[in-house]
Amino acid sequence: MSDAPAKPQGRKFQLPEHLKVYQGVWVIVEQERGQPHSVSWELVGEARKLADKLGVEVGAVVLGAASPSLDAICAQAFGFGADVVYKVTDPCLSEYRTEPYAKVMTDVVNTYKPEIVLLGATTLGRDLAGAIATTLTTGLTADCTELDIYADNRSLAATRPTFGGTLLCTIQTLAYRPQMATVRPRVMSMPARDESRVGRVIEVTPHLTEDDFVTKVLSFIADREQNEAQLAFADVIVAGGKGLGKPENLQLCFDLAKVLGGEVGVSRPLVQAGWTTNDRQVGQTGKTVRPTLYIAAGISGAIQHRVGMEKSDLILAINTDPNAPIFDFAHQGIVGDALKILPALTAAFSKKLAVNRMAS
Repeated sequence: MSDAPAKPQGRKFQLPEHLKVYQGVWVIVEQERGQPHSVSWELVGEARKLADKLGVEVGAVVLGAASPSLDAICAQAFGFGADVVYKVTDPCLSEYRTEPYAKVMTDVVNTYKPEIVLLGATTLGRDLAGAIATTLTTGLTADCTELDIYADNRSLAATRPTFGGTLLCTIQTLAYRPQMATVRPRVMSMPARDESRVGRVIEVTPHLTEDDFVTKVLSFIADREQNEAQLAFADVIVAGGKGLGKPENLQLCFDLAKVLGGEVGVSRPLVQAGWTTNDRQVGQTGKTVRPTLYIAAGISGAIQHRVGMEKSDLILAINTDPNAPIFDFAHQGIVGDALKILPALTAAFSKKLAVNRMAS
């Protein structure tokens, strides 16, 4: 039986007249200090598909203090598929804070009335999405793995894991607008960028007052300065599961990852058992990843783990059980003992890379 949700059929529903003025698919572009988060461009690409089905425009909302870097982000938004950019500038928006961002976004949504609003399921995006949805009293579907449009009622079909990752469900927001959803980084594919694309820029100046907000930004610590795994951006991930037997055997994954220049991930049971920290967990309650190569050693492939890594370009599964679920969706599989195969792969890759270095 397939784990994929059924194709959305929708249900008969007549949208109230006062909500028919809501049109367009928006993406709130996440940026920090002039650097856009890649998930925003992934979502602009997805918004393009949804908007084309609805026959509406794609809008990108870019918030921050006025600067050349903010202008550059607006230009990128057009290149990835936006038709119109809402550039919202104010000194109070120079650093992310829930209060000013939520206030501004609530006002902008109420003014321009988009029917769908998408955000990345990052720390910032989750915080802002909840604040906006609560203020607007509308529906929000978090951590979606698929987005589509119900053909018969034009509503957003937002699919996400549920019941601890054992099922996938598709949710729709009928009698409220906008419809909101968050999507994790690397779940959607990155769209091709067309630098010749241009569009309209609508400038919004909210005239905020700093005294109206109680929170202040005292310092900024970039992710790269944190001593944590950055799985979402790794091109190679070597992941271990319960099949490794005991904590010290996880070092075999680290050895192979070091040779390949990759990161080490784990399944949820290893974090629960205290083998490593939760920044290395892949799955519904951990990180969603999309590396070029994902090596799963001793991982059964339950849906909770699958939704976090199934869109990897190449999945190599290593498991002693030939009937393990992971073999159903892995691109390549090795039936065998990961404790023997991982060291063999490490040695083979080390030798191959050494030969390549000598040849160059």
